[in-house]
Amino acid sequence: MNAMAVLNKNIECIYNKPALLGESPLWDPEEQVLYWVDIEKPALHCFDPQTKKHRVWSMPTEIGCIALRAAGGLVAAMRYGYANIALPSGEITMINTVLTDADGVMFNDGKCDRAGRFWAGTKDLSEQADIGALYRLDATGHSTEITKGYAVSNGFAWSPDNTIFYVCNSPARIIYQYDFDIGAGSLKNKRIFAKLPDESGYPDGVTVDSEGGVWNAHWDGWRLTRYLPNGKIDDVIKMPVRRPTSCCFGGTNLTTLYVTSASTRLSAEELKQDPLAGCVFAVDVGIKGLLEPKFVG
Repeated sequence: MNAMAVLNKNIECIYNKPALLGESPLWDPEEQVLYWVDIEKPALHCFDPQTKKHRVWSMPTEIGCIALRAAGGLVAAMRYGYANIALPSGEITMINTVLTDADGVMFNDGKCDRAGRFWAGTKDLSEQADIGALYRLDATGHSTEITKGYAVSNGFAWSPDNTIFYVCNSPARIIYQYDFDIGAGSLKNKRIFAKLPDESGYPDGVTVDSEGGVWNAHWDGWRLTRYLPNGKIDDVIKMPVRRPTSCCFGGTNLTTLYVTSASTRLSAEELKQDPLAGCVFAVDVGIKGLLEPKFVG
């Protein structure tokens, strides 16, 4: 299929070289480019939707998630810890190492809160036991474990008023919410925001729009869902891929939802049914999103 093929009036495949595990889409409003990672390749990607120029940097180990840095470049959660990535060179400088092989976990998804702290979570390597945790990286470079109990933590996002934090435990098919204290950078009052039925797949990446709507990519669900702040389903967008992984708002008006996807662990027969697996998509949702905050460290 043509790299810029329009799949329907709202969905466009903008990059058709498949990732194994595309994740952590991130819009840079100053450069007007989209970044994302391939966790399993592992690699960092950058794409300009206007010029179609694409760049890729190989990474030395798995890279779970990224955020923009106020000082320039990106901050990332690698397999074992945090790193700064200088751009355009791609030079990596480790901030600290949090994990070891003995922990049985690795860093996965994450984002910055609006106070400029970088949050990232871990996942059980077998994706079964609830041994993953959520961490907060402060401007000083100090990492704090905030809470435990996740087999695969995914989909970090905050409500527009900074009072609610959303995060998924993907194997449990649950999106949780916490009360969030932006001053202290703390969480309390964990409760279920949404529980996905088996036929809807697993909750993966999450973003929040300017109206407080919560967008979730459903791994193995062929869809994106928009939830209202009360947890009720407002809209479902059918995607042309089995495993959409995450989403972020971008574009000139912040009304484009960029969606990453995965091809990893799909059989040959499944790939025949899912020829765009691992590609990146632009979805015109007609609702304005929010810019992702920058890490202040």
